[in-house]
Amino acid sequence: MIFIKKYDIIYIVNSKGMIYIRLWHQLLIPKLPRQQLLGQNRECAALRGRGWGRRHSVVNYVFTHSPYLLVAYHNLIMDEMIRRGYEPSPVWRDRDWRGAQLGHQEGWAKPEELNEIIYPEHNEEYLQECIENLAQKGIII
Repeated sequence: MIFIKKYDIIYIVNSKGMIYIRLWHQLLIPKLPRQQLLGQNRECAALRGRGWGRRHSVVNYVFTHSPYLLVAYHNLIMDEMIRRGYEPSPVWRDRDWRGAQLGHQEGWAKPEELNEIIYPEHNEEYLQECIENLAQKGIII
């Protein structure tokens, strides 16, 4: 894997040329630097749009769950953005919004009960992996 910096986002490129970034453990969201927070917003939007179902080794687990979990996670990102003074597009609050190209798709993200930690994959081991990944980028949390 190689790392490429573009538009202030660090992308990971695998041997097949696929570009992806991870969904950071949700407990790290309030601690993410600006670059990672805004990159996470773009990643969530991409995954909700035409990226849904496109396999990426770091985020494959997202596709094994209801899209509603991604919407809930994206809402956490947007809440933190608002807390910091950013203005994410309110259209993304619509759970069935799939982006400008796909528009609103009624019933895409059917509401369901959420756990405190949205993705079960975001366990203690994943939290440590994310902290180490950030540290490799010079970000100490």
